[in-house]
Amino acid sequence: MKITKTKLVSGIVIVVALVASYLFMGPQPNIPAKLPAPTTEAAGQQVEGKSQAVQQQPDSSKAEPPAVQPSTDQPVSTVKPLEAAPTQTPEPTKAVPAKESDKDFPKETPTPVANQPAESQPTASQPADKQEIDPKTGKDKYLTEPVPSGKPLPVEPQNIKISDKAMTATLSVTCLTILDNMKLLDKEKVELVPKDGVILPATKVTFYEGESVFNVLQREMKKHKIHMEFVNTPIYNSAYIEGINNLYEFDVGELSGWMFKVNGWFPNYGSSRYQLKDGDVIEWVYTCDLGRDVGDTYNAMGATKQ
Repeated sequence: MKITKTKLVSGIVIVVALVASYLFMGPQPNIPAKLPAPTTEAAGQQVEGKSQAVQQQPDSSKAEPPAVQPSTDQPVSTVKPLEAAPTQTPEPTKAVPAKESDKDFPKETPTPVANQPAESQPTASQPADKQEIDPKTGKDKYLTEPVPSGKPLPVEPQNIKISDKAMTATLSVTCLTILDNMKLLDKEKVELVPKDGVILPATKVTFYEGESVFNVLQREMKKHKIHMEFVNTPIYNSAYIEGINNLYEFDVGELSGWMFKVNGWFPNYGSSRYQLKDGDVIEWVYTCDLGRDVGDTYNAMGATKQ
């Protein structure tokens, strides 16, 4: 029994030695590249191994895998410059756009430009503080007589900037006076007059800061599909309403036509020059007697107050 055990042990040792020698002899062809060459033949093998490694390096650089480059750097010292090349290329590309963007941002948003519209908007939307009257004519340059004290002064449409601030007002359009003067109205237009004389009942409407009475009327008539016709009068710097709902001036006599009042007051200037305020009440009324039948205290014929 002892003889067989020793034989088994020796056999196992031999097998292990053979396996170790096989494993040890397997990678020997690749080792001479790492070990110093004692002979000229080994030096020749090293030169061949280096040339093979150098030829393989361009193949790995074409693929440019970031994980493979560190593993090839250990046996071959010529791979180190390849690591420096890719790391240097992204640095200038990242630095250049960063500098350009830093220069562009302050140019796109300069503070003086942002302040200019903010300063101009409030002044443009505010009405004039004083009406300039020509002492020779007693009127302004658009033939408007002095506005009664405490009443809004006219503004010029070309000088107004409309903002995005929404406000509300009340608008109505009536022709009640025609009901009392149907005999003077053309028979073809009798059907155009509502039975109650109301073309548009008092309606809450939205307007924007800087808009005029004319702006609101024009928009709301279009919105409600009510006919309206006007003409621009440069001499008065305002639009003149000729007809609403196909009812025109002079349809009910020489002194008939459309007038407007705001908060119960009939302005002595055109609707394009009356700048609205939040909560204003706008009434468009048809007169058959130059405003006297609708409560106007201003006599347009003589340009004097009654």
